[in-house]
Amino acid sequence: MTQPMNADALIEKAHQATGLENFDSDSYREGLDILISDANKNAMPERGVQRFEESIVQVLANRLKITDYLAKRPELLDRPIKNPVFVFGVPRTGTTLLSNLLAADPARRSPLTWEIDDPVPPATSKTLYTDPRAVERLKMEKELLAAAPEMGKYYRSSAIYPNECVYFMAHDFKTLMLESRGKLPNYRDWLLEQTDMTSAYQYHKKFLQVLQAEAPGTWNLKMPSHALWLETLLNVYPDAKLIWTHRDPLTATGSFCSLISLAHLGFMGRTDKDWVRENCTYQAKLHADRIMDFRDRFGEERVIDVHYSQLMREPLETMKALYRALGDEFTAGAEQGMQNWIDDNPQDKFGKHEYKLAEFDLTPKDVESLFERYLARYDVEREG
Repeated sequence: MTQPMNADALIEKAHQATGLENFDSDSYREGLDILISDANKNAMPERGVQRFEESIVQVLANRLKITDYLAKRPELLDRPIKNPVFVFGVPRTGTTLLSNLLAADPARRSPLTWEIDDPVPPATSKTLYTDPRAVERLKMEKELLAAAPEMGKYYRSSAIYPNECVYFMAHDFKTLMLESRGKLPNYRDWLLEQTDMTSAYQYHKKFLQVLQAEAPGTWNLKMPSHALWLETLLNVYPDAKLIWTHRDPLTATGSFCSLISLAHLGFMGRTDKDWVRENCTYQAKLHADRIMDFRDRFGEERVIDVHYSQLMREPLETMKALYRALGDEFTAGAEQGMQNWIDDNPQDKFGKHEYKLAEFDLTPKDVESLFERYLARYDVEREG
């Protein structure tokens, strides 16, 4: 039987791994304690506990490194994040595709997978794609895909592709990425209904200020669950540009359940389908409802809509329309970069992600009833 995880012991491991003692604040601690308490109730196998602990130590270590770097270069905190673009929506609605296309514009700046994982020292504009850390990650990625090519069909990622804000908001232990690793109802409810996300977004900004130290640009950022905290986001980034991706909620919900079940397998060695069904439908509906509530208060025009069906059918025309809505120039370089990405990443490049609502004891009527308000308000193309 594995020993329960202990937050203090994991913090000490992060101190030992980095040789650093100081966190910028203790805002991470409440979430860490609730997460560990919930996770210890999951009876994870030894390998799952090891993965869980290693991931926690990594994010704690990265927060220590970010704190130390900013202590040495405090002037970075005075550098603004101007007009950042945030992509969000119900999970599995094309946010990754849209983020990758935006990142293909050489005028934009995206947080890349490798630099999120290993942010200090930050890369320069010239070394974003050639830094030895990126090259090593690409090598590992190639080996992993060769060993398990089917993994590419679940999530389109690469060391040099943009990745989600969840991975650095995890440094504050306020992110659904951590919640996806098991049946964690107390952490979920604390995160979605009880906590103030201000410290997470303030840390989010600090993290970007480090990454842009020697590689500035207009930030392109993506996380479906930004949808849940838009007012807090705007308190930290008042000039942010907001983009909502839309997709048939039946397809999105089935895909979401499938993806979370894989996360459960990776940490718990099993999937609790009853919990996945209850939790994923609750979260998917909450994402849509909170964006609509935000628009009711701040106006429809505060958020730009992009439909997955149009993005798939006419990607460049859809991106041109998006750039007009953003007030940005759609340059020849942007068009060529996006076309190159599309050519290199055809749909189902690594195989088709198969999933069915019935696997989770859901029917189309179940999901349609949850999204009645959303479907009445937006003309979303149905997929099946």
